[in-house]
Amino acid sequence: MSAIDPQAREVIDYLSRLDLPPIDRMSPPEARRQYREVRAALRPPAPDLAVVRDLDAEGTSGKIRLRLYRPADDVLPALIYFHGGGWVVGDLDTHDVVCRQIAAQARAAVIAVDYRLAPEHPFPAAADDAWSATTWIAKHAAELGIDPKRMAVGGDSAGGGLAAVVALMARDSRKLRLTLQVLVYPGTDLIREHPSHSTYAEGYLLTTAAMKWFVAQYAPTVDMREDWRASPLLAPWVHGVAPALIIAAELDPLLDEGEAYARRLQGARVPVEYHRLDGMIHGFITMGGKVDAANKAVSMIADRLRRT
Repeated sequence: MSAIDPQAREVIDYLSRLDLPPIDRMSPPEARRQYREVRAALRPPAPDLAVVRDLDAEGTSGKIRLRLYRPADDVLPALIYFHGGGWVVGDLDTHDVVCRQIAAQARAAVIAVDYRLAPEHPFPAAADDAWSATTWIAKHAAELGIDPKRMAVGGDSAGGGLAAVVALMARDSRKLRLTLQVLVYPGTDLIREHPSHSTYAEGYLLTTAAMKWFVAQYAPTVDMREDWRASPLLAPWVHGVAPALIIAAELDPLLDEGEAYARRLQGARVPVEYHRLDGMIHGFITMGGKVDAANKAVSMIADRLRRT
């Protein structure tokens, strides 16, 4: 185990001084408000882009809010992005700067998806919205100014798990071919205990108690948690999915889930580029105003998208 990154330690100390209640002792609306406020204090300045606008996709249960980021007027490749937040917190605004950074550096369109949140909308609402949004974007590619043959999906934490699910669904559809899946410290297994859950249970921002709270909100029954759309590591087979870029944080309860999914893909001969950032904590990608590793990870993503 590496020593914690000094900048990550500063973030933890800063949050400790705020004396905030643990997220697992809050109501979901309170947790969302706190998450928005904390992330706003940690993010870097927002890059300017040619186009940033909100739009609606048609979902199976109503409209799904999207936010389109375009750095240029050309027909562009696209990354469809699912935000993190344990399926309970997070929204278009909490990850706005990350999406702007990726769009600017990759010279690609980014479309963020505001999927329904638990516990008001438990599993499989988030997965259904992620898939509905992706297929809607592909169908409306021409009017969005994107190339439907150069589409990728990505996300962080819970959103990384959703991106993995969408990649599997795209393979099964035989109609939508994705070029890449970008999984940033993804949640891939809601049913099994992994060693990193206990190794990093306390002291690294995301706690095991908070993880259990998130899972209980999103997938309250065992049947839900065993469904591969909640736990993509449990998918019957992963052959033929899009190549993956997986970025992990070393001091993260979800570390082993991301590594296990990388090994699962590699075992199925899926091309995988895996990076573990030593000394880093869960959730760091939205901390680019305080943590240099966040901006390094964004650059990794943008570089991989350009190469793809």
